[in-house]
Amino acid sequence: MSAETILENSKVLVRRQRLAVGEAGPWHIDSCPRVTLVMSGEALAIEYRDGGATDRVTVTAGQTDRDEPALRPHRAVNIGTTPYEEIAVFFLDAPGADPQPRVP
Repeated sequence: MSAETILENSKVLVRRQRLAVGEAGPWHIDSCPRVTLVMSGEALAIEYRDGGATDRVTVTAGQTDRDEPALRPHRAVNIGTTPYEEIAVFFLDAPGADPQPRVP
């Protein structure tokens, strides 16, 4: 997974995130609300660290979603046939907050 910070201030963090075909992101939680704009991709599997059922999410370029914090450790896996790329706008609870802290 690659991630590039586009903008960061005390209230907002904007990040471009990419997953190659078959690539999994790190285990993490989502600590703050966000809006995501899908730039490319077809499908993601959301896997849960506790072994619960995997969620399959179909995505299309231009799709926009708003998500609330998710404190259950999880990761995304690109199960499509093309690279997945998104722009995520995180609404920070505090300046310098980590919107997706990793879970060991």
